[in-house]
Parts: sequence; C-alpha cells; structure tokens
Amino acid sequence: MDCNKLMMMMNIIALLVLLPPSLAVRPPAYSSSSIFREYIGAEFNGVKFSNVPINPGVDFHFILSFAIDYTVGSSYPLPTDGKFNVFWDAENLSPDQVNALKQSHRNVKVALSLGGDTVGNGYAAYFNPSSVDSWVSNAVSSLTRIIQQYNLDGIDIDYEHFSADPNTFAECIGRMIITLKSKGVISFASIAPFDDEEVQRHYQALWKGYGDAIDYVNFQFYAYDSSTTVSQFLSYFERQRSNYHGGKVLPSFSTDGSSGGLSPDKGFFSACNTLKTQGKLHGIFVWSADDSMKDDFRYEKRSQSMLVSPR
Repeated sequence: MDCNKLMMMMNIIALLVLLPPSLAVRPPAYSSSSIFREYIGAEFNGVKFSNVPINPGVDFHFILSFAIDYTVGSSYPLPTDGKFNVFWDAENLSPDQVNALKQSHRNVKVALSLGGDTVGNGYAAYFNPSSVDSWVSNAVSSLTRIIQQYNLDGIDIDYEHFSADPNTFAECIGRMIITLKSKGVISFASIAPFDDEEVQRHYQALWKGYGDAIDYVNFQFYAYDSSTTVSQFLSYFERQRSNYHGGKVLPSFSTDGSSGGLSPDKGFFSACNTLKTQGKLHGIFVWSADDSMKDDFRYEKRSQSMLVSPR
C-alpha cells in the first residue's frame, strides 16, 4: 500500500472516531418483521392475486387453500393416504398466474396449505394415514408434483381433524417437511393451530419433535370468542408463545364475518402496536382474501402499512 492510500485510510478512521454520538449507528428500540401472509382460493368466488394490494415494503406470502389428500370429483370424497390433490380455485389461481405474480412482485412468495376444515360438500377433512412411511412417501411425491407445477415456495399445515394420534401426526408431518426442505422443494413451512385441546395436542407434539423445521406459527387467534379484548388478546398471544417456544407466532384476524377473536375494528392493530414495541411482532396473517375482496382489502392495506412503519 502506498503512502497516499495509507494516509487516506487513517484520515477516514480519524473522522469516524470523532463523529458525534448523534450520528453513530444505533440499534432499533424494538425488533420486528414485515411478513404479511394471506390465505386465498378456498371459497371459489373469483378472487385473483391481482385483486389483492401488495405493499412493496413487506415480505408477502400468499397461501393457496387447500391441497387435501382426498379424492376429487366425487360426491363423497375419501382419504388417499397422503396423495394430495388441488382443492383451491385453480381456474383463477393457476400456475401461469403464480408466475405472472412473481414476475410483477419480487417481494411475493406463494405457498399451499394442507388439510383445512372441510372437503367437498362440507365433509370434515381428516388426517388419516395408513402408516407413517406410506403417508410420507405419498405426500412427498404428490406435493413435489404440485409445488413444481405451480412454482410454489412453501407449505402450511392446517389439519383440524384427526384420525391418528399426536405422535403419528408429528412423525408424518415432521418427516415430510424435512424431506421437502432437504430436497430443495420448499424453503419454508408453517403450521396453523388454534386453541382446541385436540388440535393443540397434535400440533404441540409436532412442535416438540420438529419445531426447528417450522418457520412460522399461523395461530388462528380468530378462533377465540368474539368478545376478546386487547388485554385478553395479548394474554392469549403470550400463552401461545409459550406453547410454541422459540417460534415466530403471528397474530391474526379473519374477514369472513363469522369468526371471533379480536377484530380490526375492536383493537387488533392496537394490540399489534404493543407487540411491535415489545419486539414480538414477527408479522400478521389474514383469513382470507376471498372474504376481504368485498371491502376492497381495507384491513390488508392497513396491516401492511403498520408492518412497514417505523413505529
């Protein structure tokens, strides 16, 4: 290094040392994330990706609802032991539309959700494997096909009914997630439990065995009573942070008009601001775009604006 370059470097170092404290780089007073996630396609009402407002400052995840391991095209669908089929509105949410969405919005990723509440004409969608090995093998094969066809990025687990014990559920889902990740088929995975004893038994067994492989907990806070207050919501949130210790638990609300919890017009955003100042807000998710279209996605817009605001 010649003398001139050496002197220049020394001058720069001296200036940095003499900078007043007001110009020094300081860590933020809180830590949070700008993940915004929204379920889409379950109600076949014509909603499209292009209908939903996307703030360029957030990491936006669409979650296609649902892929289910049940037969299609029959009046009485039957379980298929991990052989998944598409049950979302594939006409309006097709592979071509996924690709167009991603080309237009570099901050968007798309996942699919497994299970859900019902299949076909209102039949409960049960998790019903014949064995761990057979279900995992079938699930990995069928999901890889769908994920690659649609150019998807991740999966979400939303089984709400079970014909298997918690340990079997944990082994099936955990092994499936790890296999799909190790093969590079998906880059993230989430779970969507709610506060029901049977549901929690299954998902907490999964978390205990495979929590390190799960990136987000889409906890269905809208399954609580509609009389939920801000203070109760914050208490529920802490309880689920404890249940899914170390996980990124996301607060949520529903726009379908039938669910409970803390709604946006009764204090949801106030609760989220509290979580944000405490460094506990990892993002927000919404059920669902299908229902929000009638109100021009006003709460999606507000959620995303809040996530990207400094306070």
